[in-house]
Amino acid sequence: MRIGLAGAGRIGARHAAALCALPEVDSLAIADADAARARDLAARLPSRGRALDTVGELFTAELDGLVVAAATDAHADLVGRAIAARIPVFCEKPLASDFDGTFQTVAAAASAGVPVQVGFQRRFDAGNAAAREALASGRLGWLHTVRSCSFDPSPPPAAYVPSSGGLFRDCVIHDLDLIRFVTGREVVRVMASGANRGDDFFREYGDIDTGSALLVLDDGTLGVVSATRYNAAGYDARLELFGSKDSVVTGLDAKTPATPLPERDAEPRPAYSGFMERFSDAYDAELQAFVDVAAGRRANPCPPEEALEAFYLAEACELSMRQGRIVGTEEVRR
Repeated sequence: MRIGLAGAGRIGARHAAALCALPEVDSLAIADADAARARDLAARLPSRGRALDTVGELFTAELDGLVVAAATDAHADLVGRAIAARIPVFCEKPLASDFDGTFQTVAAAASAGVPVQVGFQRRFDAGNAAAREALASGRLGWLHTVRSCSFDPSPPPAAYVPSSGGLFRDCVIHDLDLIRFVTGREVVRVMASGANRGDDFFREYGDIDTGSALLVLDDGTLGVVSATRYNAAGYDARLELFGSKDSVVTGLDAKTPATPLPERDAEPRPAYSGFMERFSDAYDAELQAFVDVAAGRRANPCPPEEALEAFYLAEACELSMRQGRIVGTEEVRR
C-alpha cells in the first residue's frame, strides 16, 4: 500500500515510524509545510519513506490512504482535499479548529462516502478495551460512577495555547470520547469549572490550566473528568469504572505517577513522560486499524460522527465553565 503523511512534527514522526513498521505499507510519502522538515524525517526512516516538495503533491501521488498529522488549523483543508480526491484519510483530532469546520467536514465525508478515521487513540488502549468488555459482559453490574483523568507533567509552550482550542477541546475531549466509547451511553448534561494557578499565559489567552466536569449520562450514571497541565510527578491518564458488582481501573501500573500512603521503602518508580509513551501501543493499533480500513478489511472504528459527538461535549463543558451553570448537551447540538 502507498500511504501519505501530512505533517512531519513530533506526532507525525511517531506515525511515520509506526507506518513504516507495518508490512502492508510499501511506501510512505511525507510532506510538510516546511519541506526541509519532511526531508529530515524521510532521511531517518527506512528506504520506503520519501519526502515530497509540497503538501499538494500528496493528492496526485495515487495514494491508498493519507495520515494527517499537520497543525490543527490545516486539518479541515487537508481532510477535505483527501475526500475530494477519494483518498481514505486518518486525521489526528480535531477534524477542524472550530465548530463550523468540524460540522462541514463531517457532512462532506458522509456525502462522499470516503472513510475518515479520527485519531482518538485511547479507544485502542488494551486496558480501555478490556474495561468496555467488562462492563458489557455484566461483570460490573450496573454502573454508577465513571472517572477519567488527563494530567500532563508540564504545560505546553505558550505559543501553542492560542490555537489549542482550550483545555476542554484540546485535552478533556479525549476523556469525553472515551467515556462514550466505554459505556456506550450518551451524556445529557454537564457542569464544568476551571482554574489558573500556573503560568500567566493561560489566563492571558483566555484558557485554563486545570479543569473538571461532572457529567450525567442518559441512564443516570455519573461521570467525573479532570485535567491539568501541571502534574510534575508524571503523565497520568486513568479510567475508573465503579459498578454495583465490581470496579475496574485502567492506566494503573508500575509507571502511574501516584505515591501510595503511608509510603513504603521502595525504589522510586519511573513515571510516564507523556501521552506518546503512555499510549504507544494504542497509537500503533489505531494506525494498523486505519490501514485495514483503507484496504476495505474492517469497518471504521472512529468515524467523523463520533468525533463530532465528543466535540459537542467539549463545547458544552466550555459553555458551562464560562457561564457557571449546568448545560444540557442539546443546547450545543446542530
